[in-house]
Amino acid sequence: MAKLAFLGLGVMGFPMAGHLRKAGHEVTVYNRTAQKADAWVAEHGGTRAPTPREAVQGAQFVMACVGNDDDLRSVCLGPDGAFAGMERGAIFVDHTTVSAAVTRELYEKAEESGFAFVDAPISGGQAGAENGALSVMCGGDAQAYAQAEPVIAAYARICRRIGDSGAGQMTKMCNQIAIAGLVQGLSEALNFARKAGLDGRAVVEVISQGAAGSWQMQNRHETMLDDEFEHGFAVDWMRKDLAICLDAAEETGAALPVTALVDQFYKDVQAMGGGRWDTSSLIRRLTRD
Repeated sequence: MAKLAFLGLGVMGFPMAGHLRKAGHEVTVYNRTAQKADAWVAEHGGTRAPTPREAVQGAQFVMACVGNDDDLRSVCLGPDGAFAGMERGAIFVDHTTVSAAVTRELYEKAEESGFAFVDAPISGGQAGAENGALSVMCGGDAQAYAQAEPVIAAYARICRRIGDSGAGQMTKMCNQIAIAGLVQGLSEALNFARKAGLDGRAVVEVISQGAAGSWQMQNRHETMLDDEFEHGFAVDWMRKDLAICLDAAEETGAALPVTALVDQFYKDVQAMGGGRWDTSSLIRRLTRD
């Protein structure tokens, strides 16, 4: 069992840190809103610290799951940041979805200070975090990954090292690109069924067993048909991720025409007041008539 710190107790981080505690690890948590850290300690035990620097003192592994590039920098850098308190030989595992550029920046800073940095973005949503069934895609040094993988296993269904620093984040972009097209296609199919006078649930029962089947279809079609969008990853966060995808596409020369189009559709959902709706709310653009 290891001494750990977990930074960021949002809808993903809160249960992930809980799984680490249930696995028997010694866990200290930090969250920008102290009340959430208090609630975690009340539910799971462990301890909380008022700053990232204090949270990571003596930790062999530090996990982070925050919001974006700026949030990650804020918990890592500065006099109260995690990097100021980490010991040589420790391993920082970042589960935030951020740009590969900030990942490589922090990897280099960590290397200069004598500890490792593994980028390990996650997929599986809130349900995956709560059930300990996340997909974790990693980049970084092979040795650091090998040490971190048994710890990550507390909340992972699958965990793989894809390549060097930044490879995990680039893999997460592949994930988001694929999801964007899938959700739009599912939205159009369900709306088409509605317009054609078909029973959407009956349609999905049949087509989900063939080539059209997907996780999104299986887990989101009913709430989409019921016009309920309080189930998971928010549109605001998806647009953040798609912006990273589109920026990376410019750098790599990859064409993302469908992703760019769906990003604008999500912009329409935001304009409808749906920034906090889950990503399946793309169908609302089509059914609002």
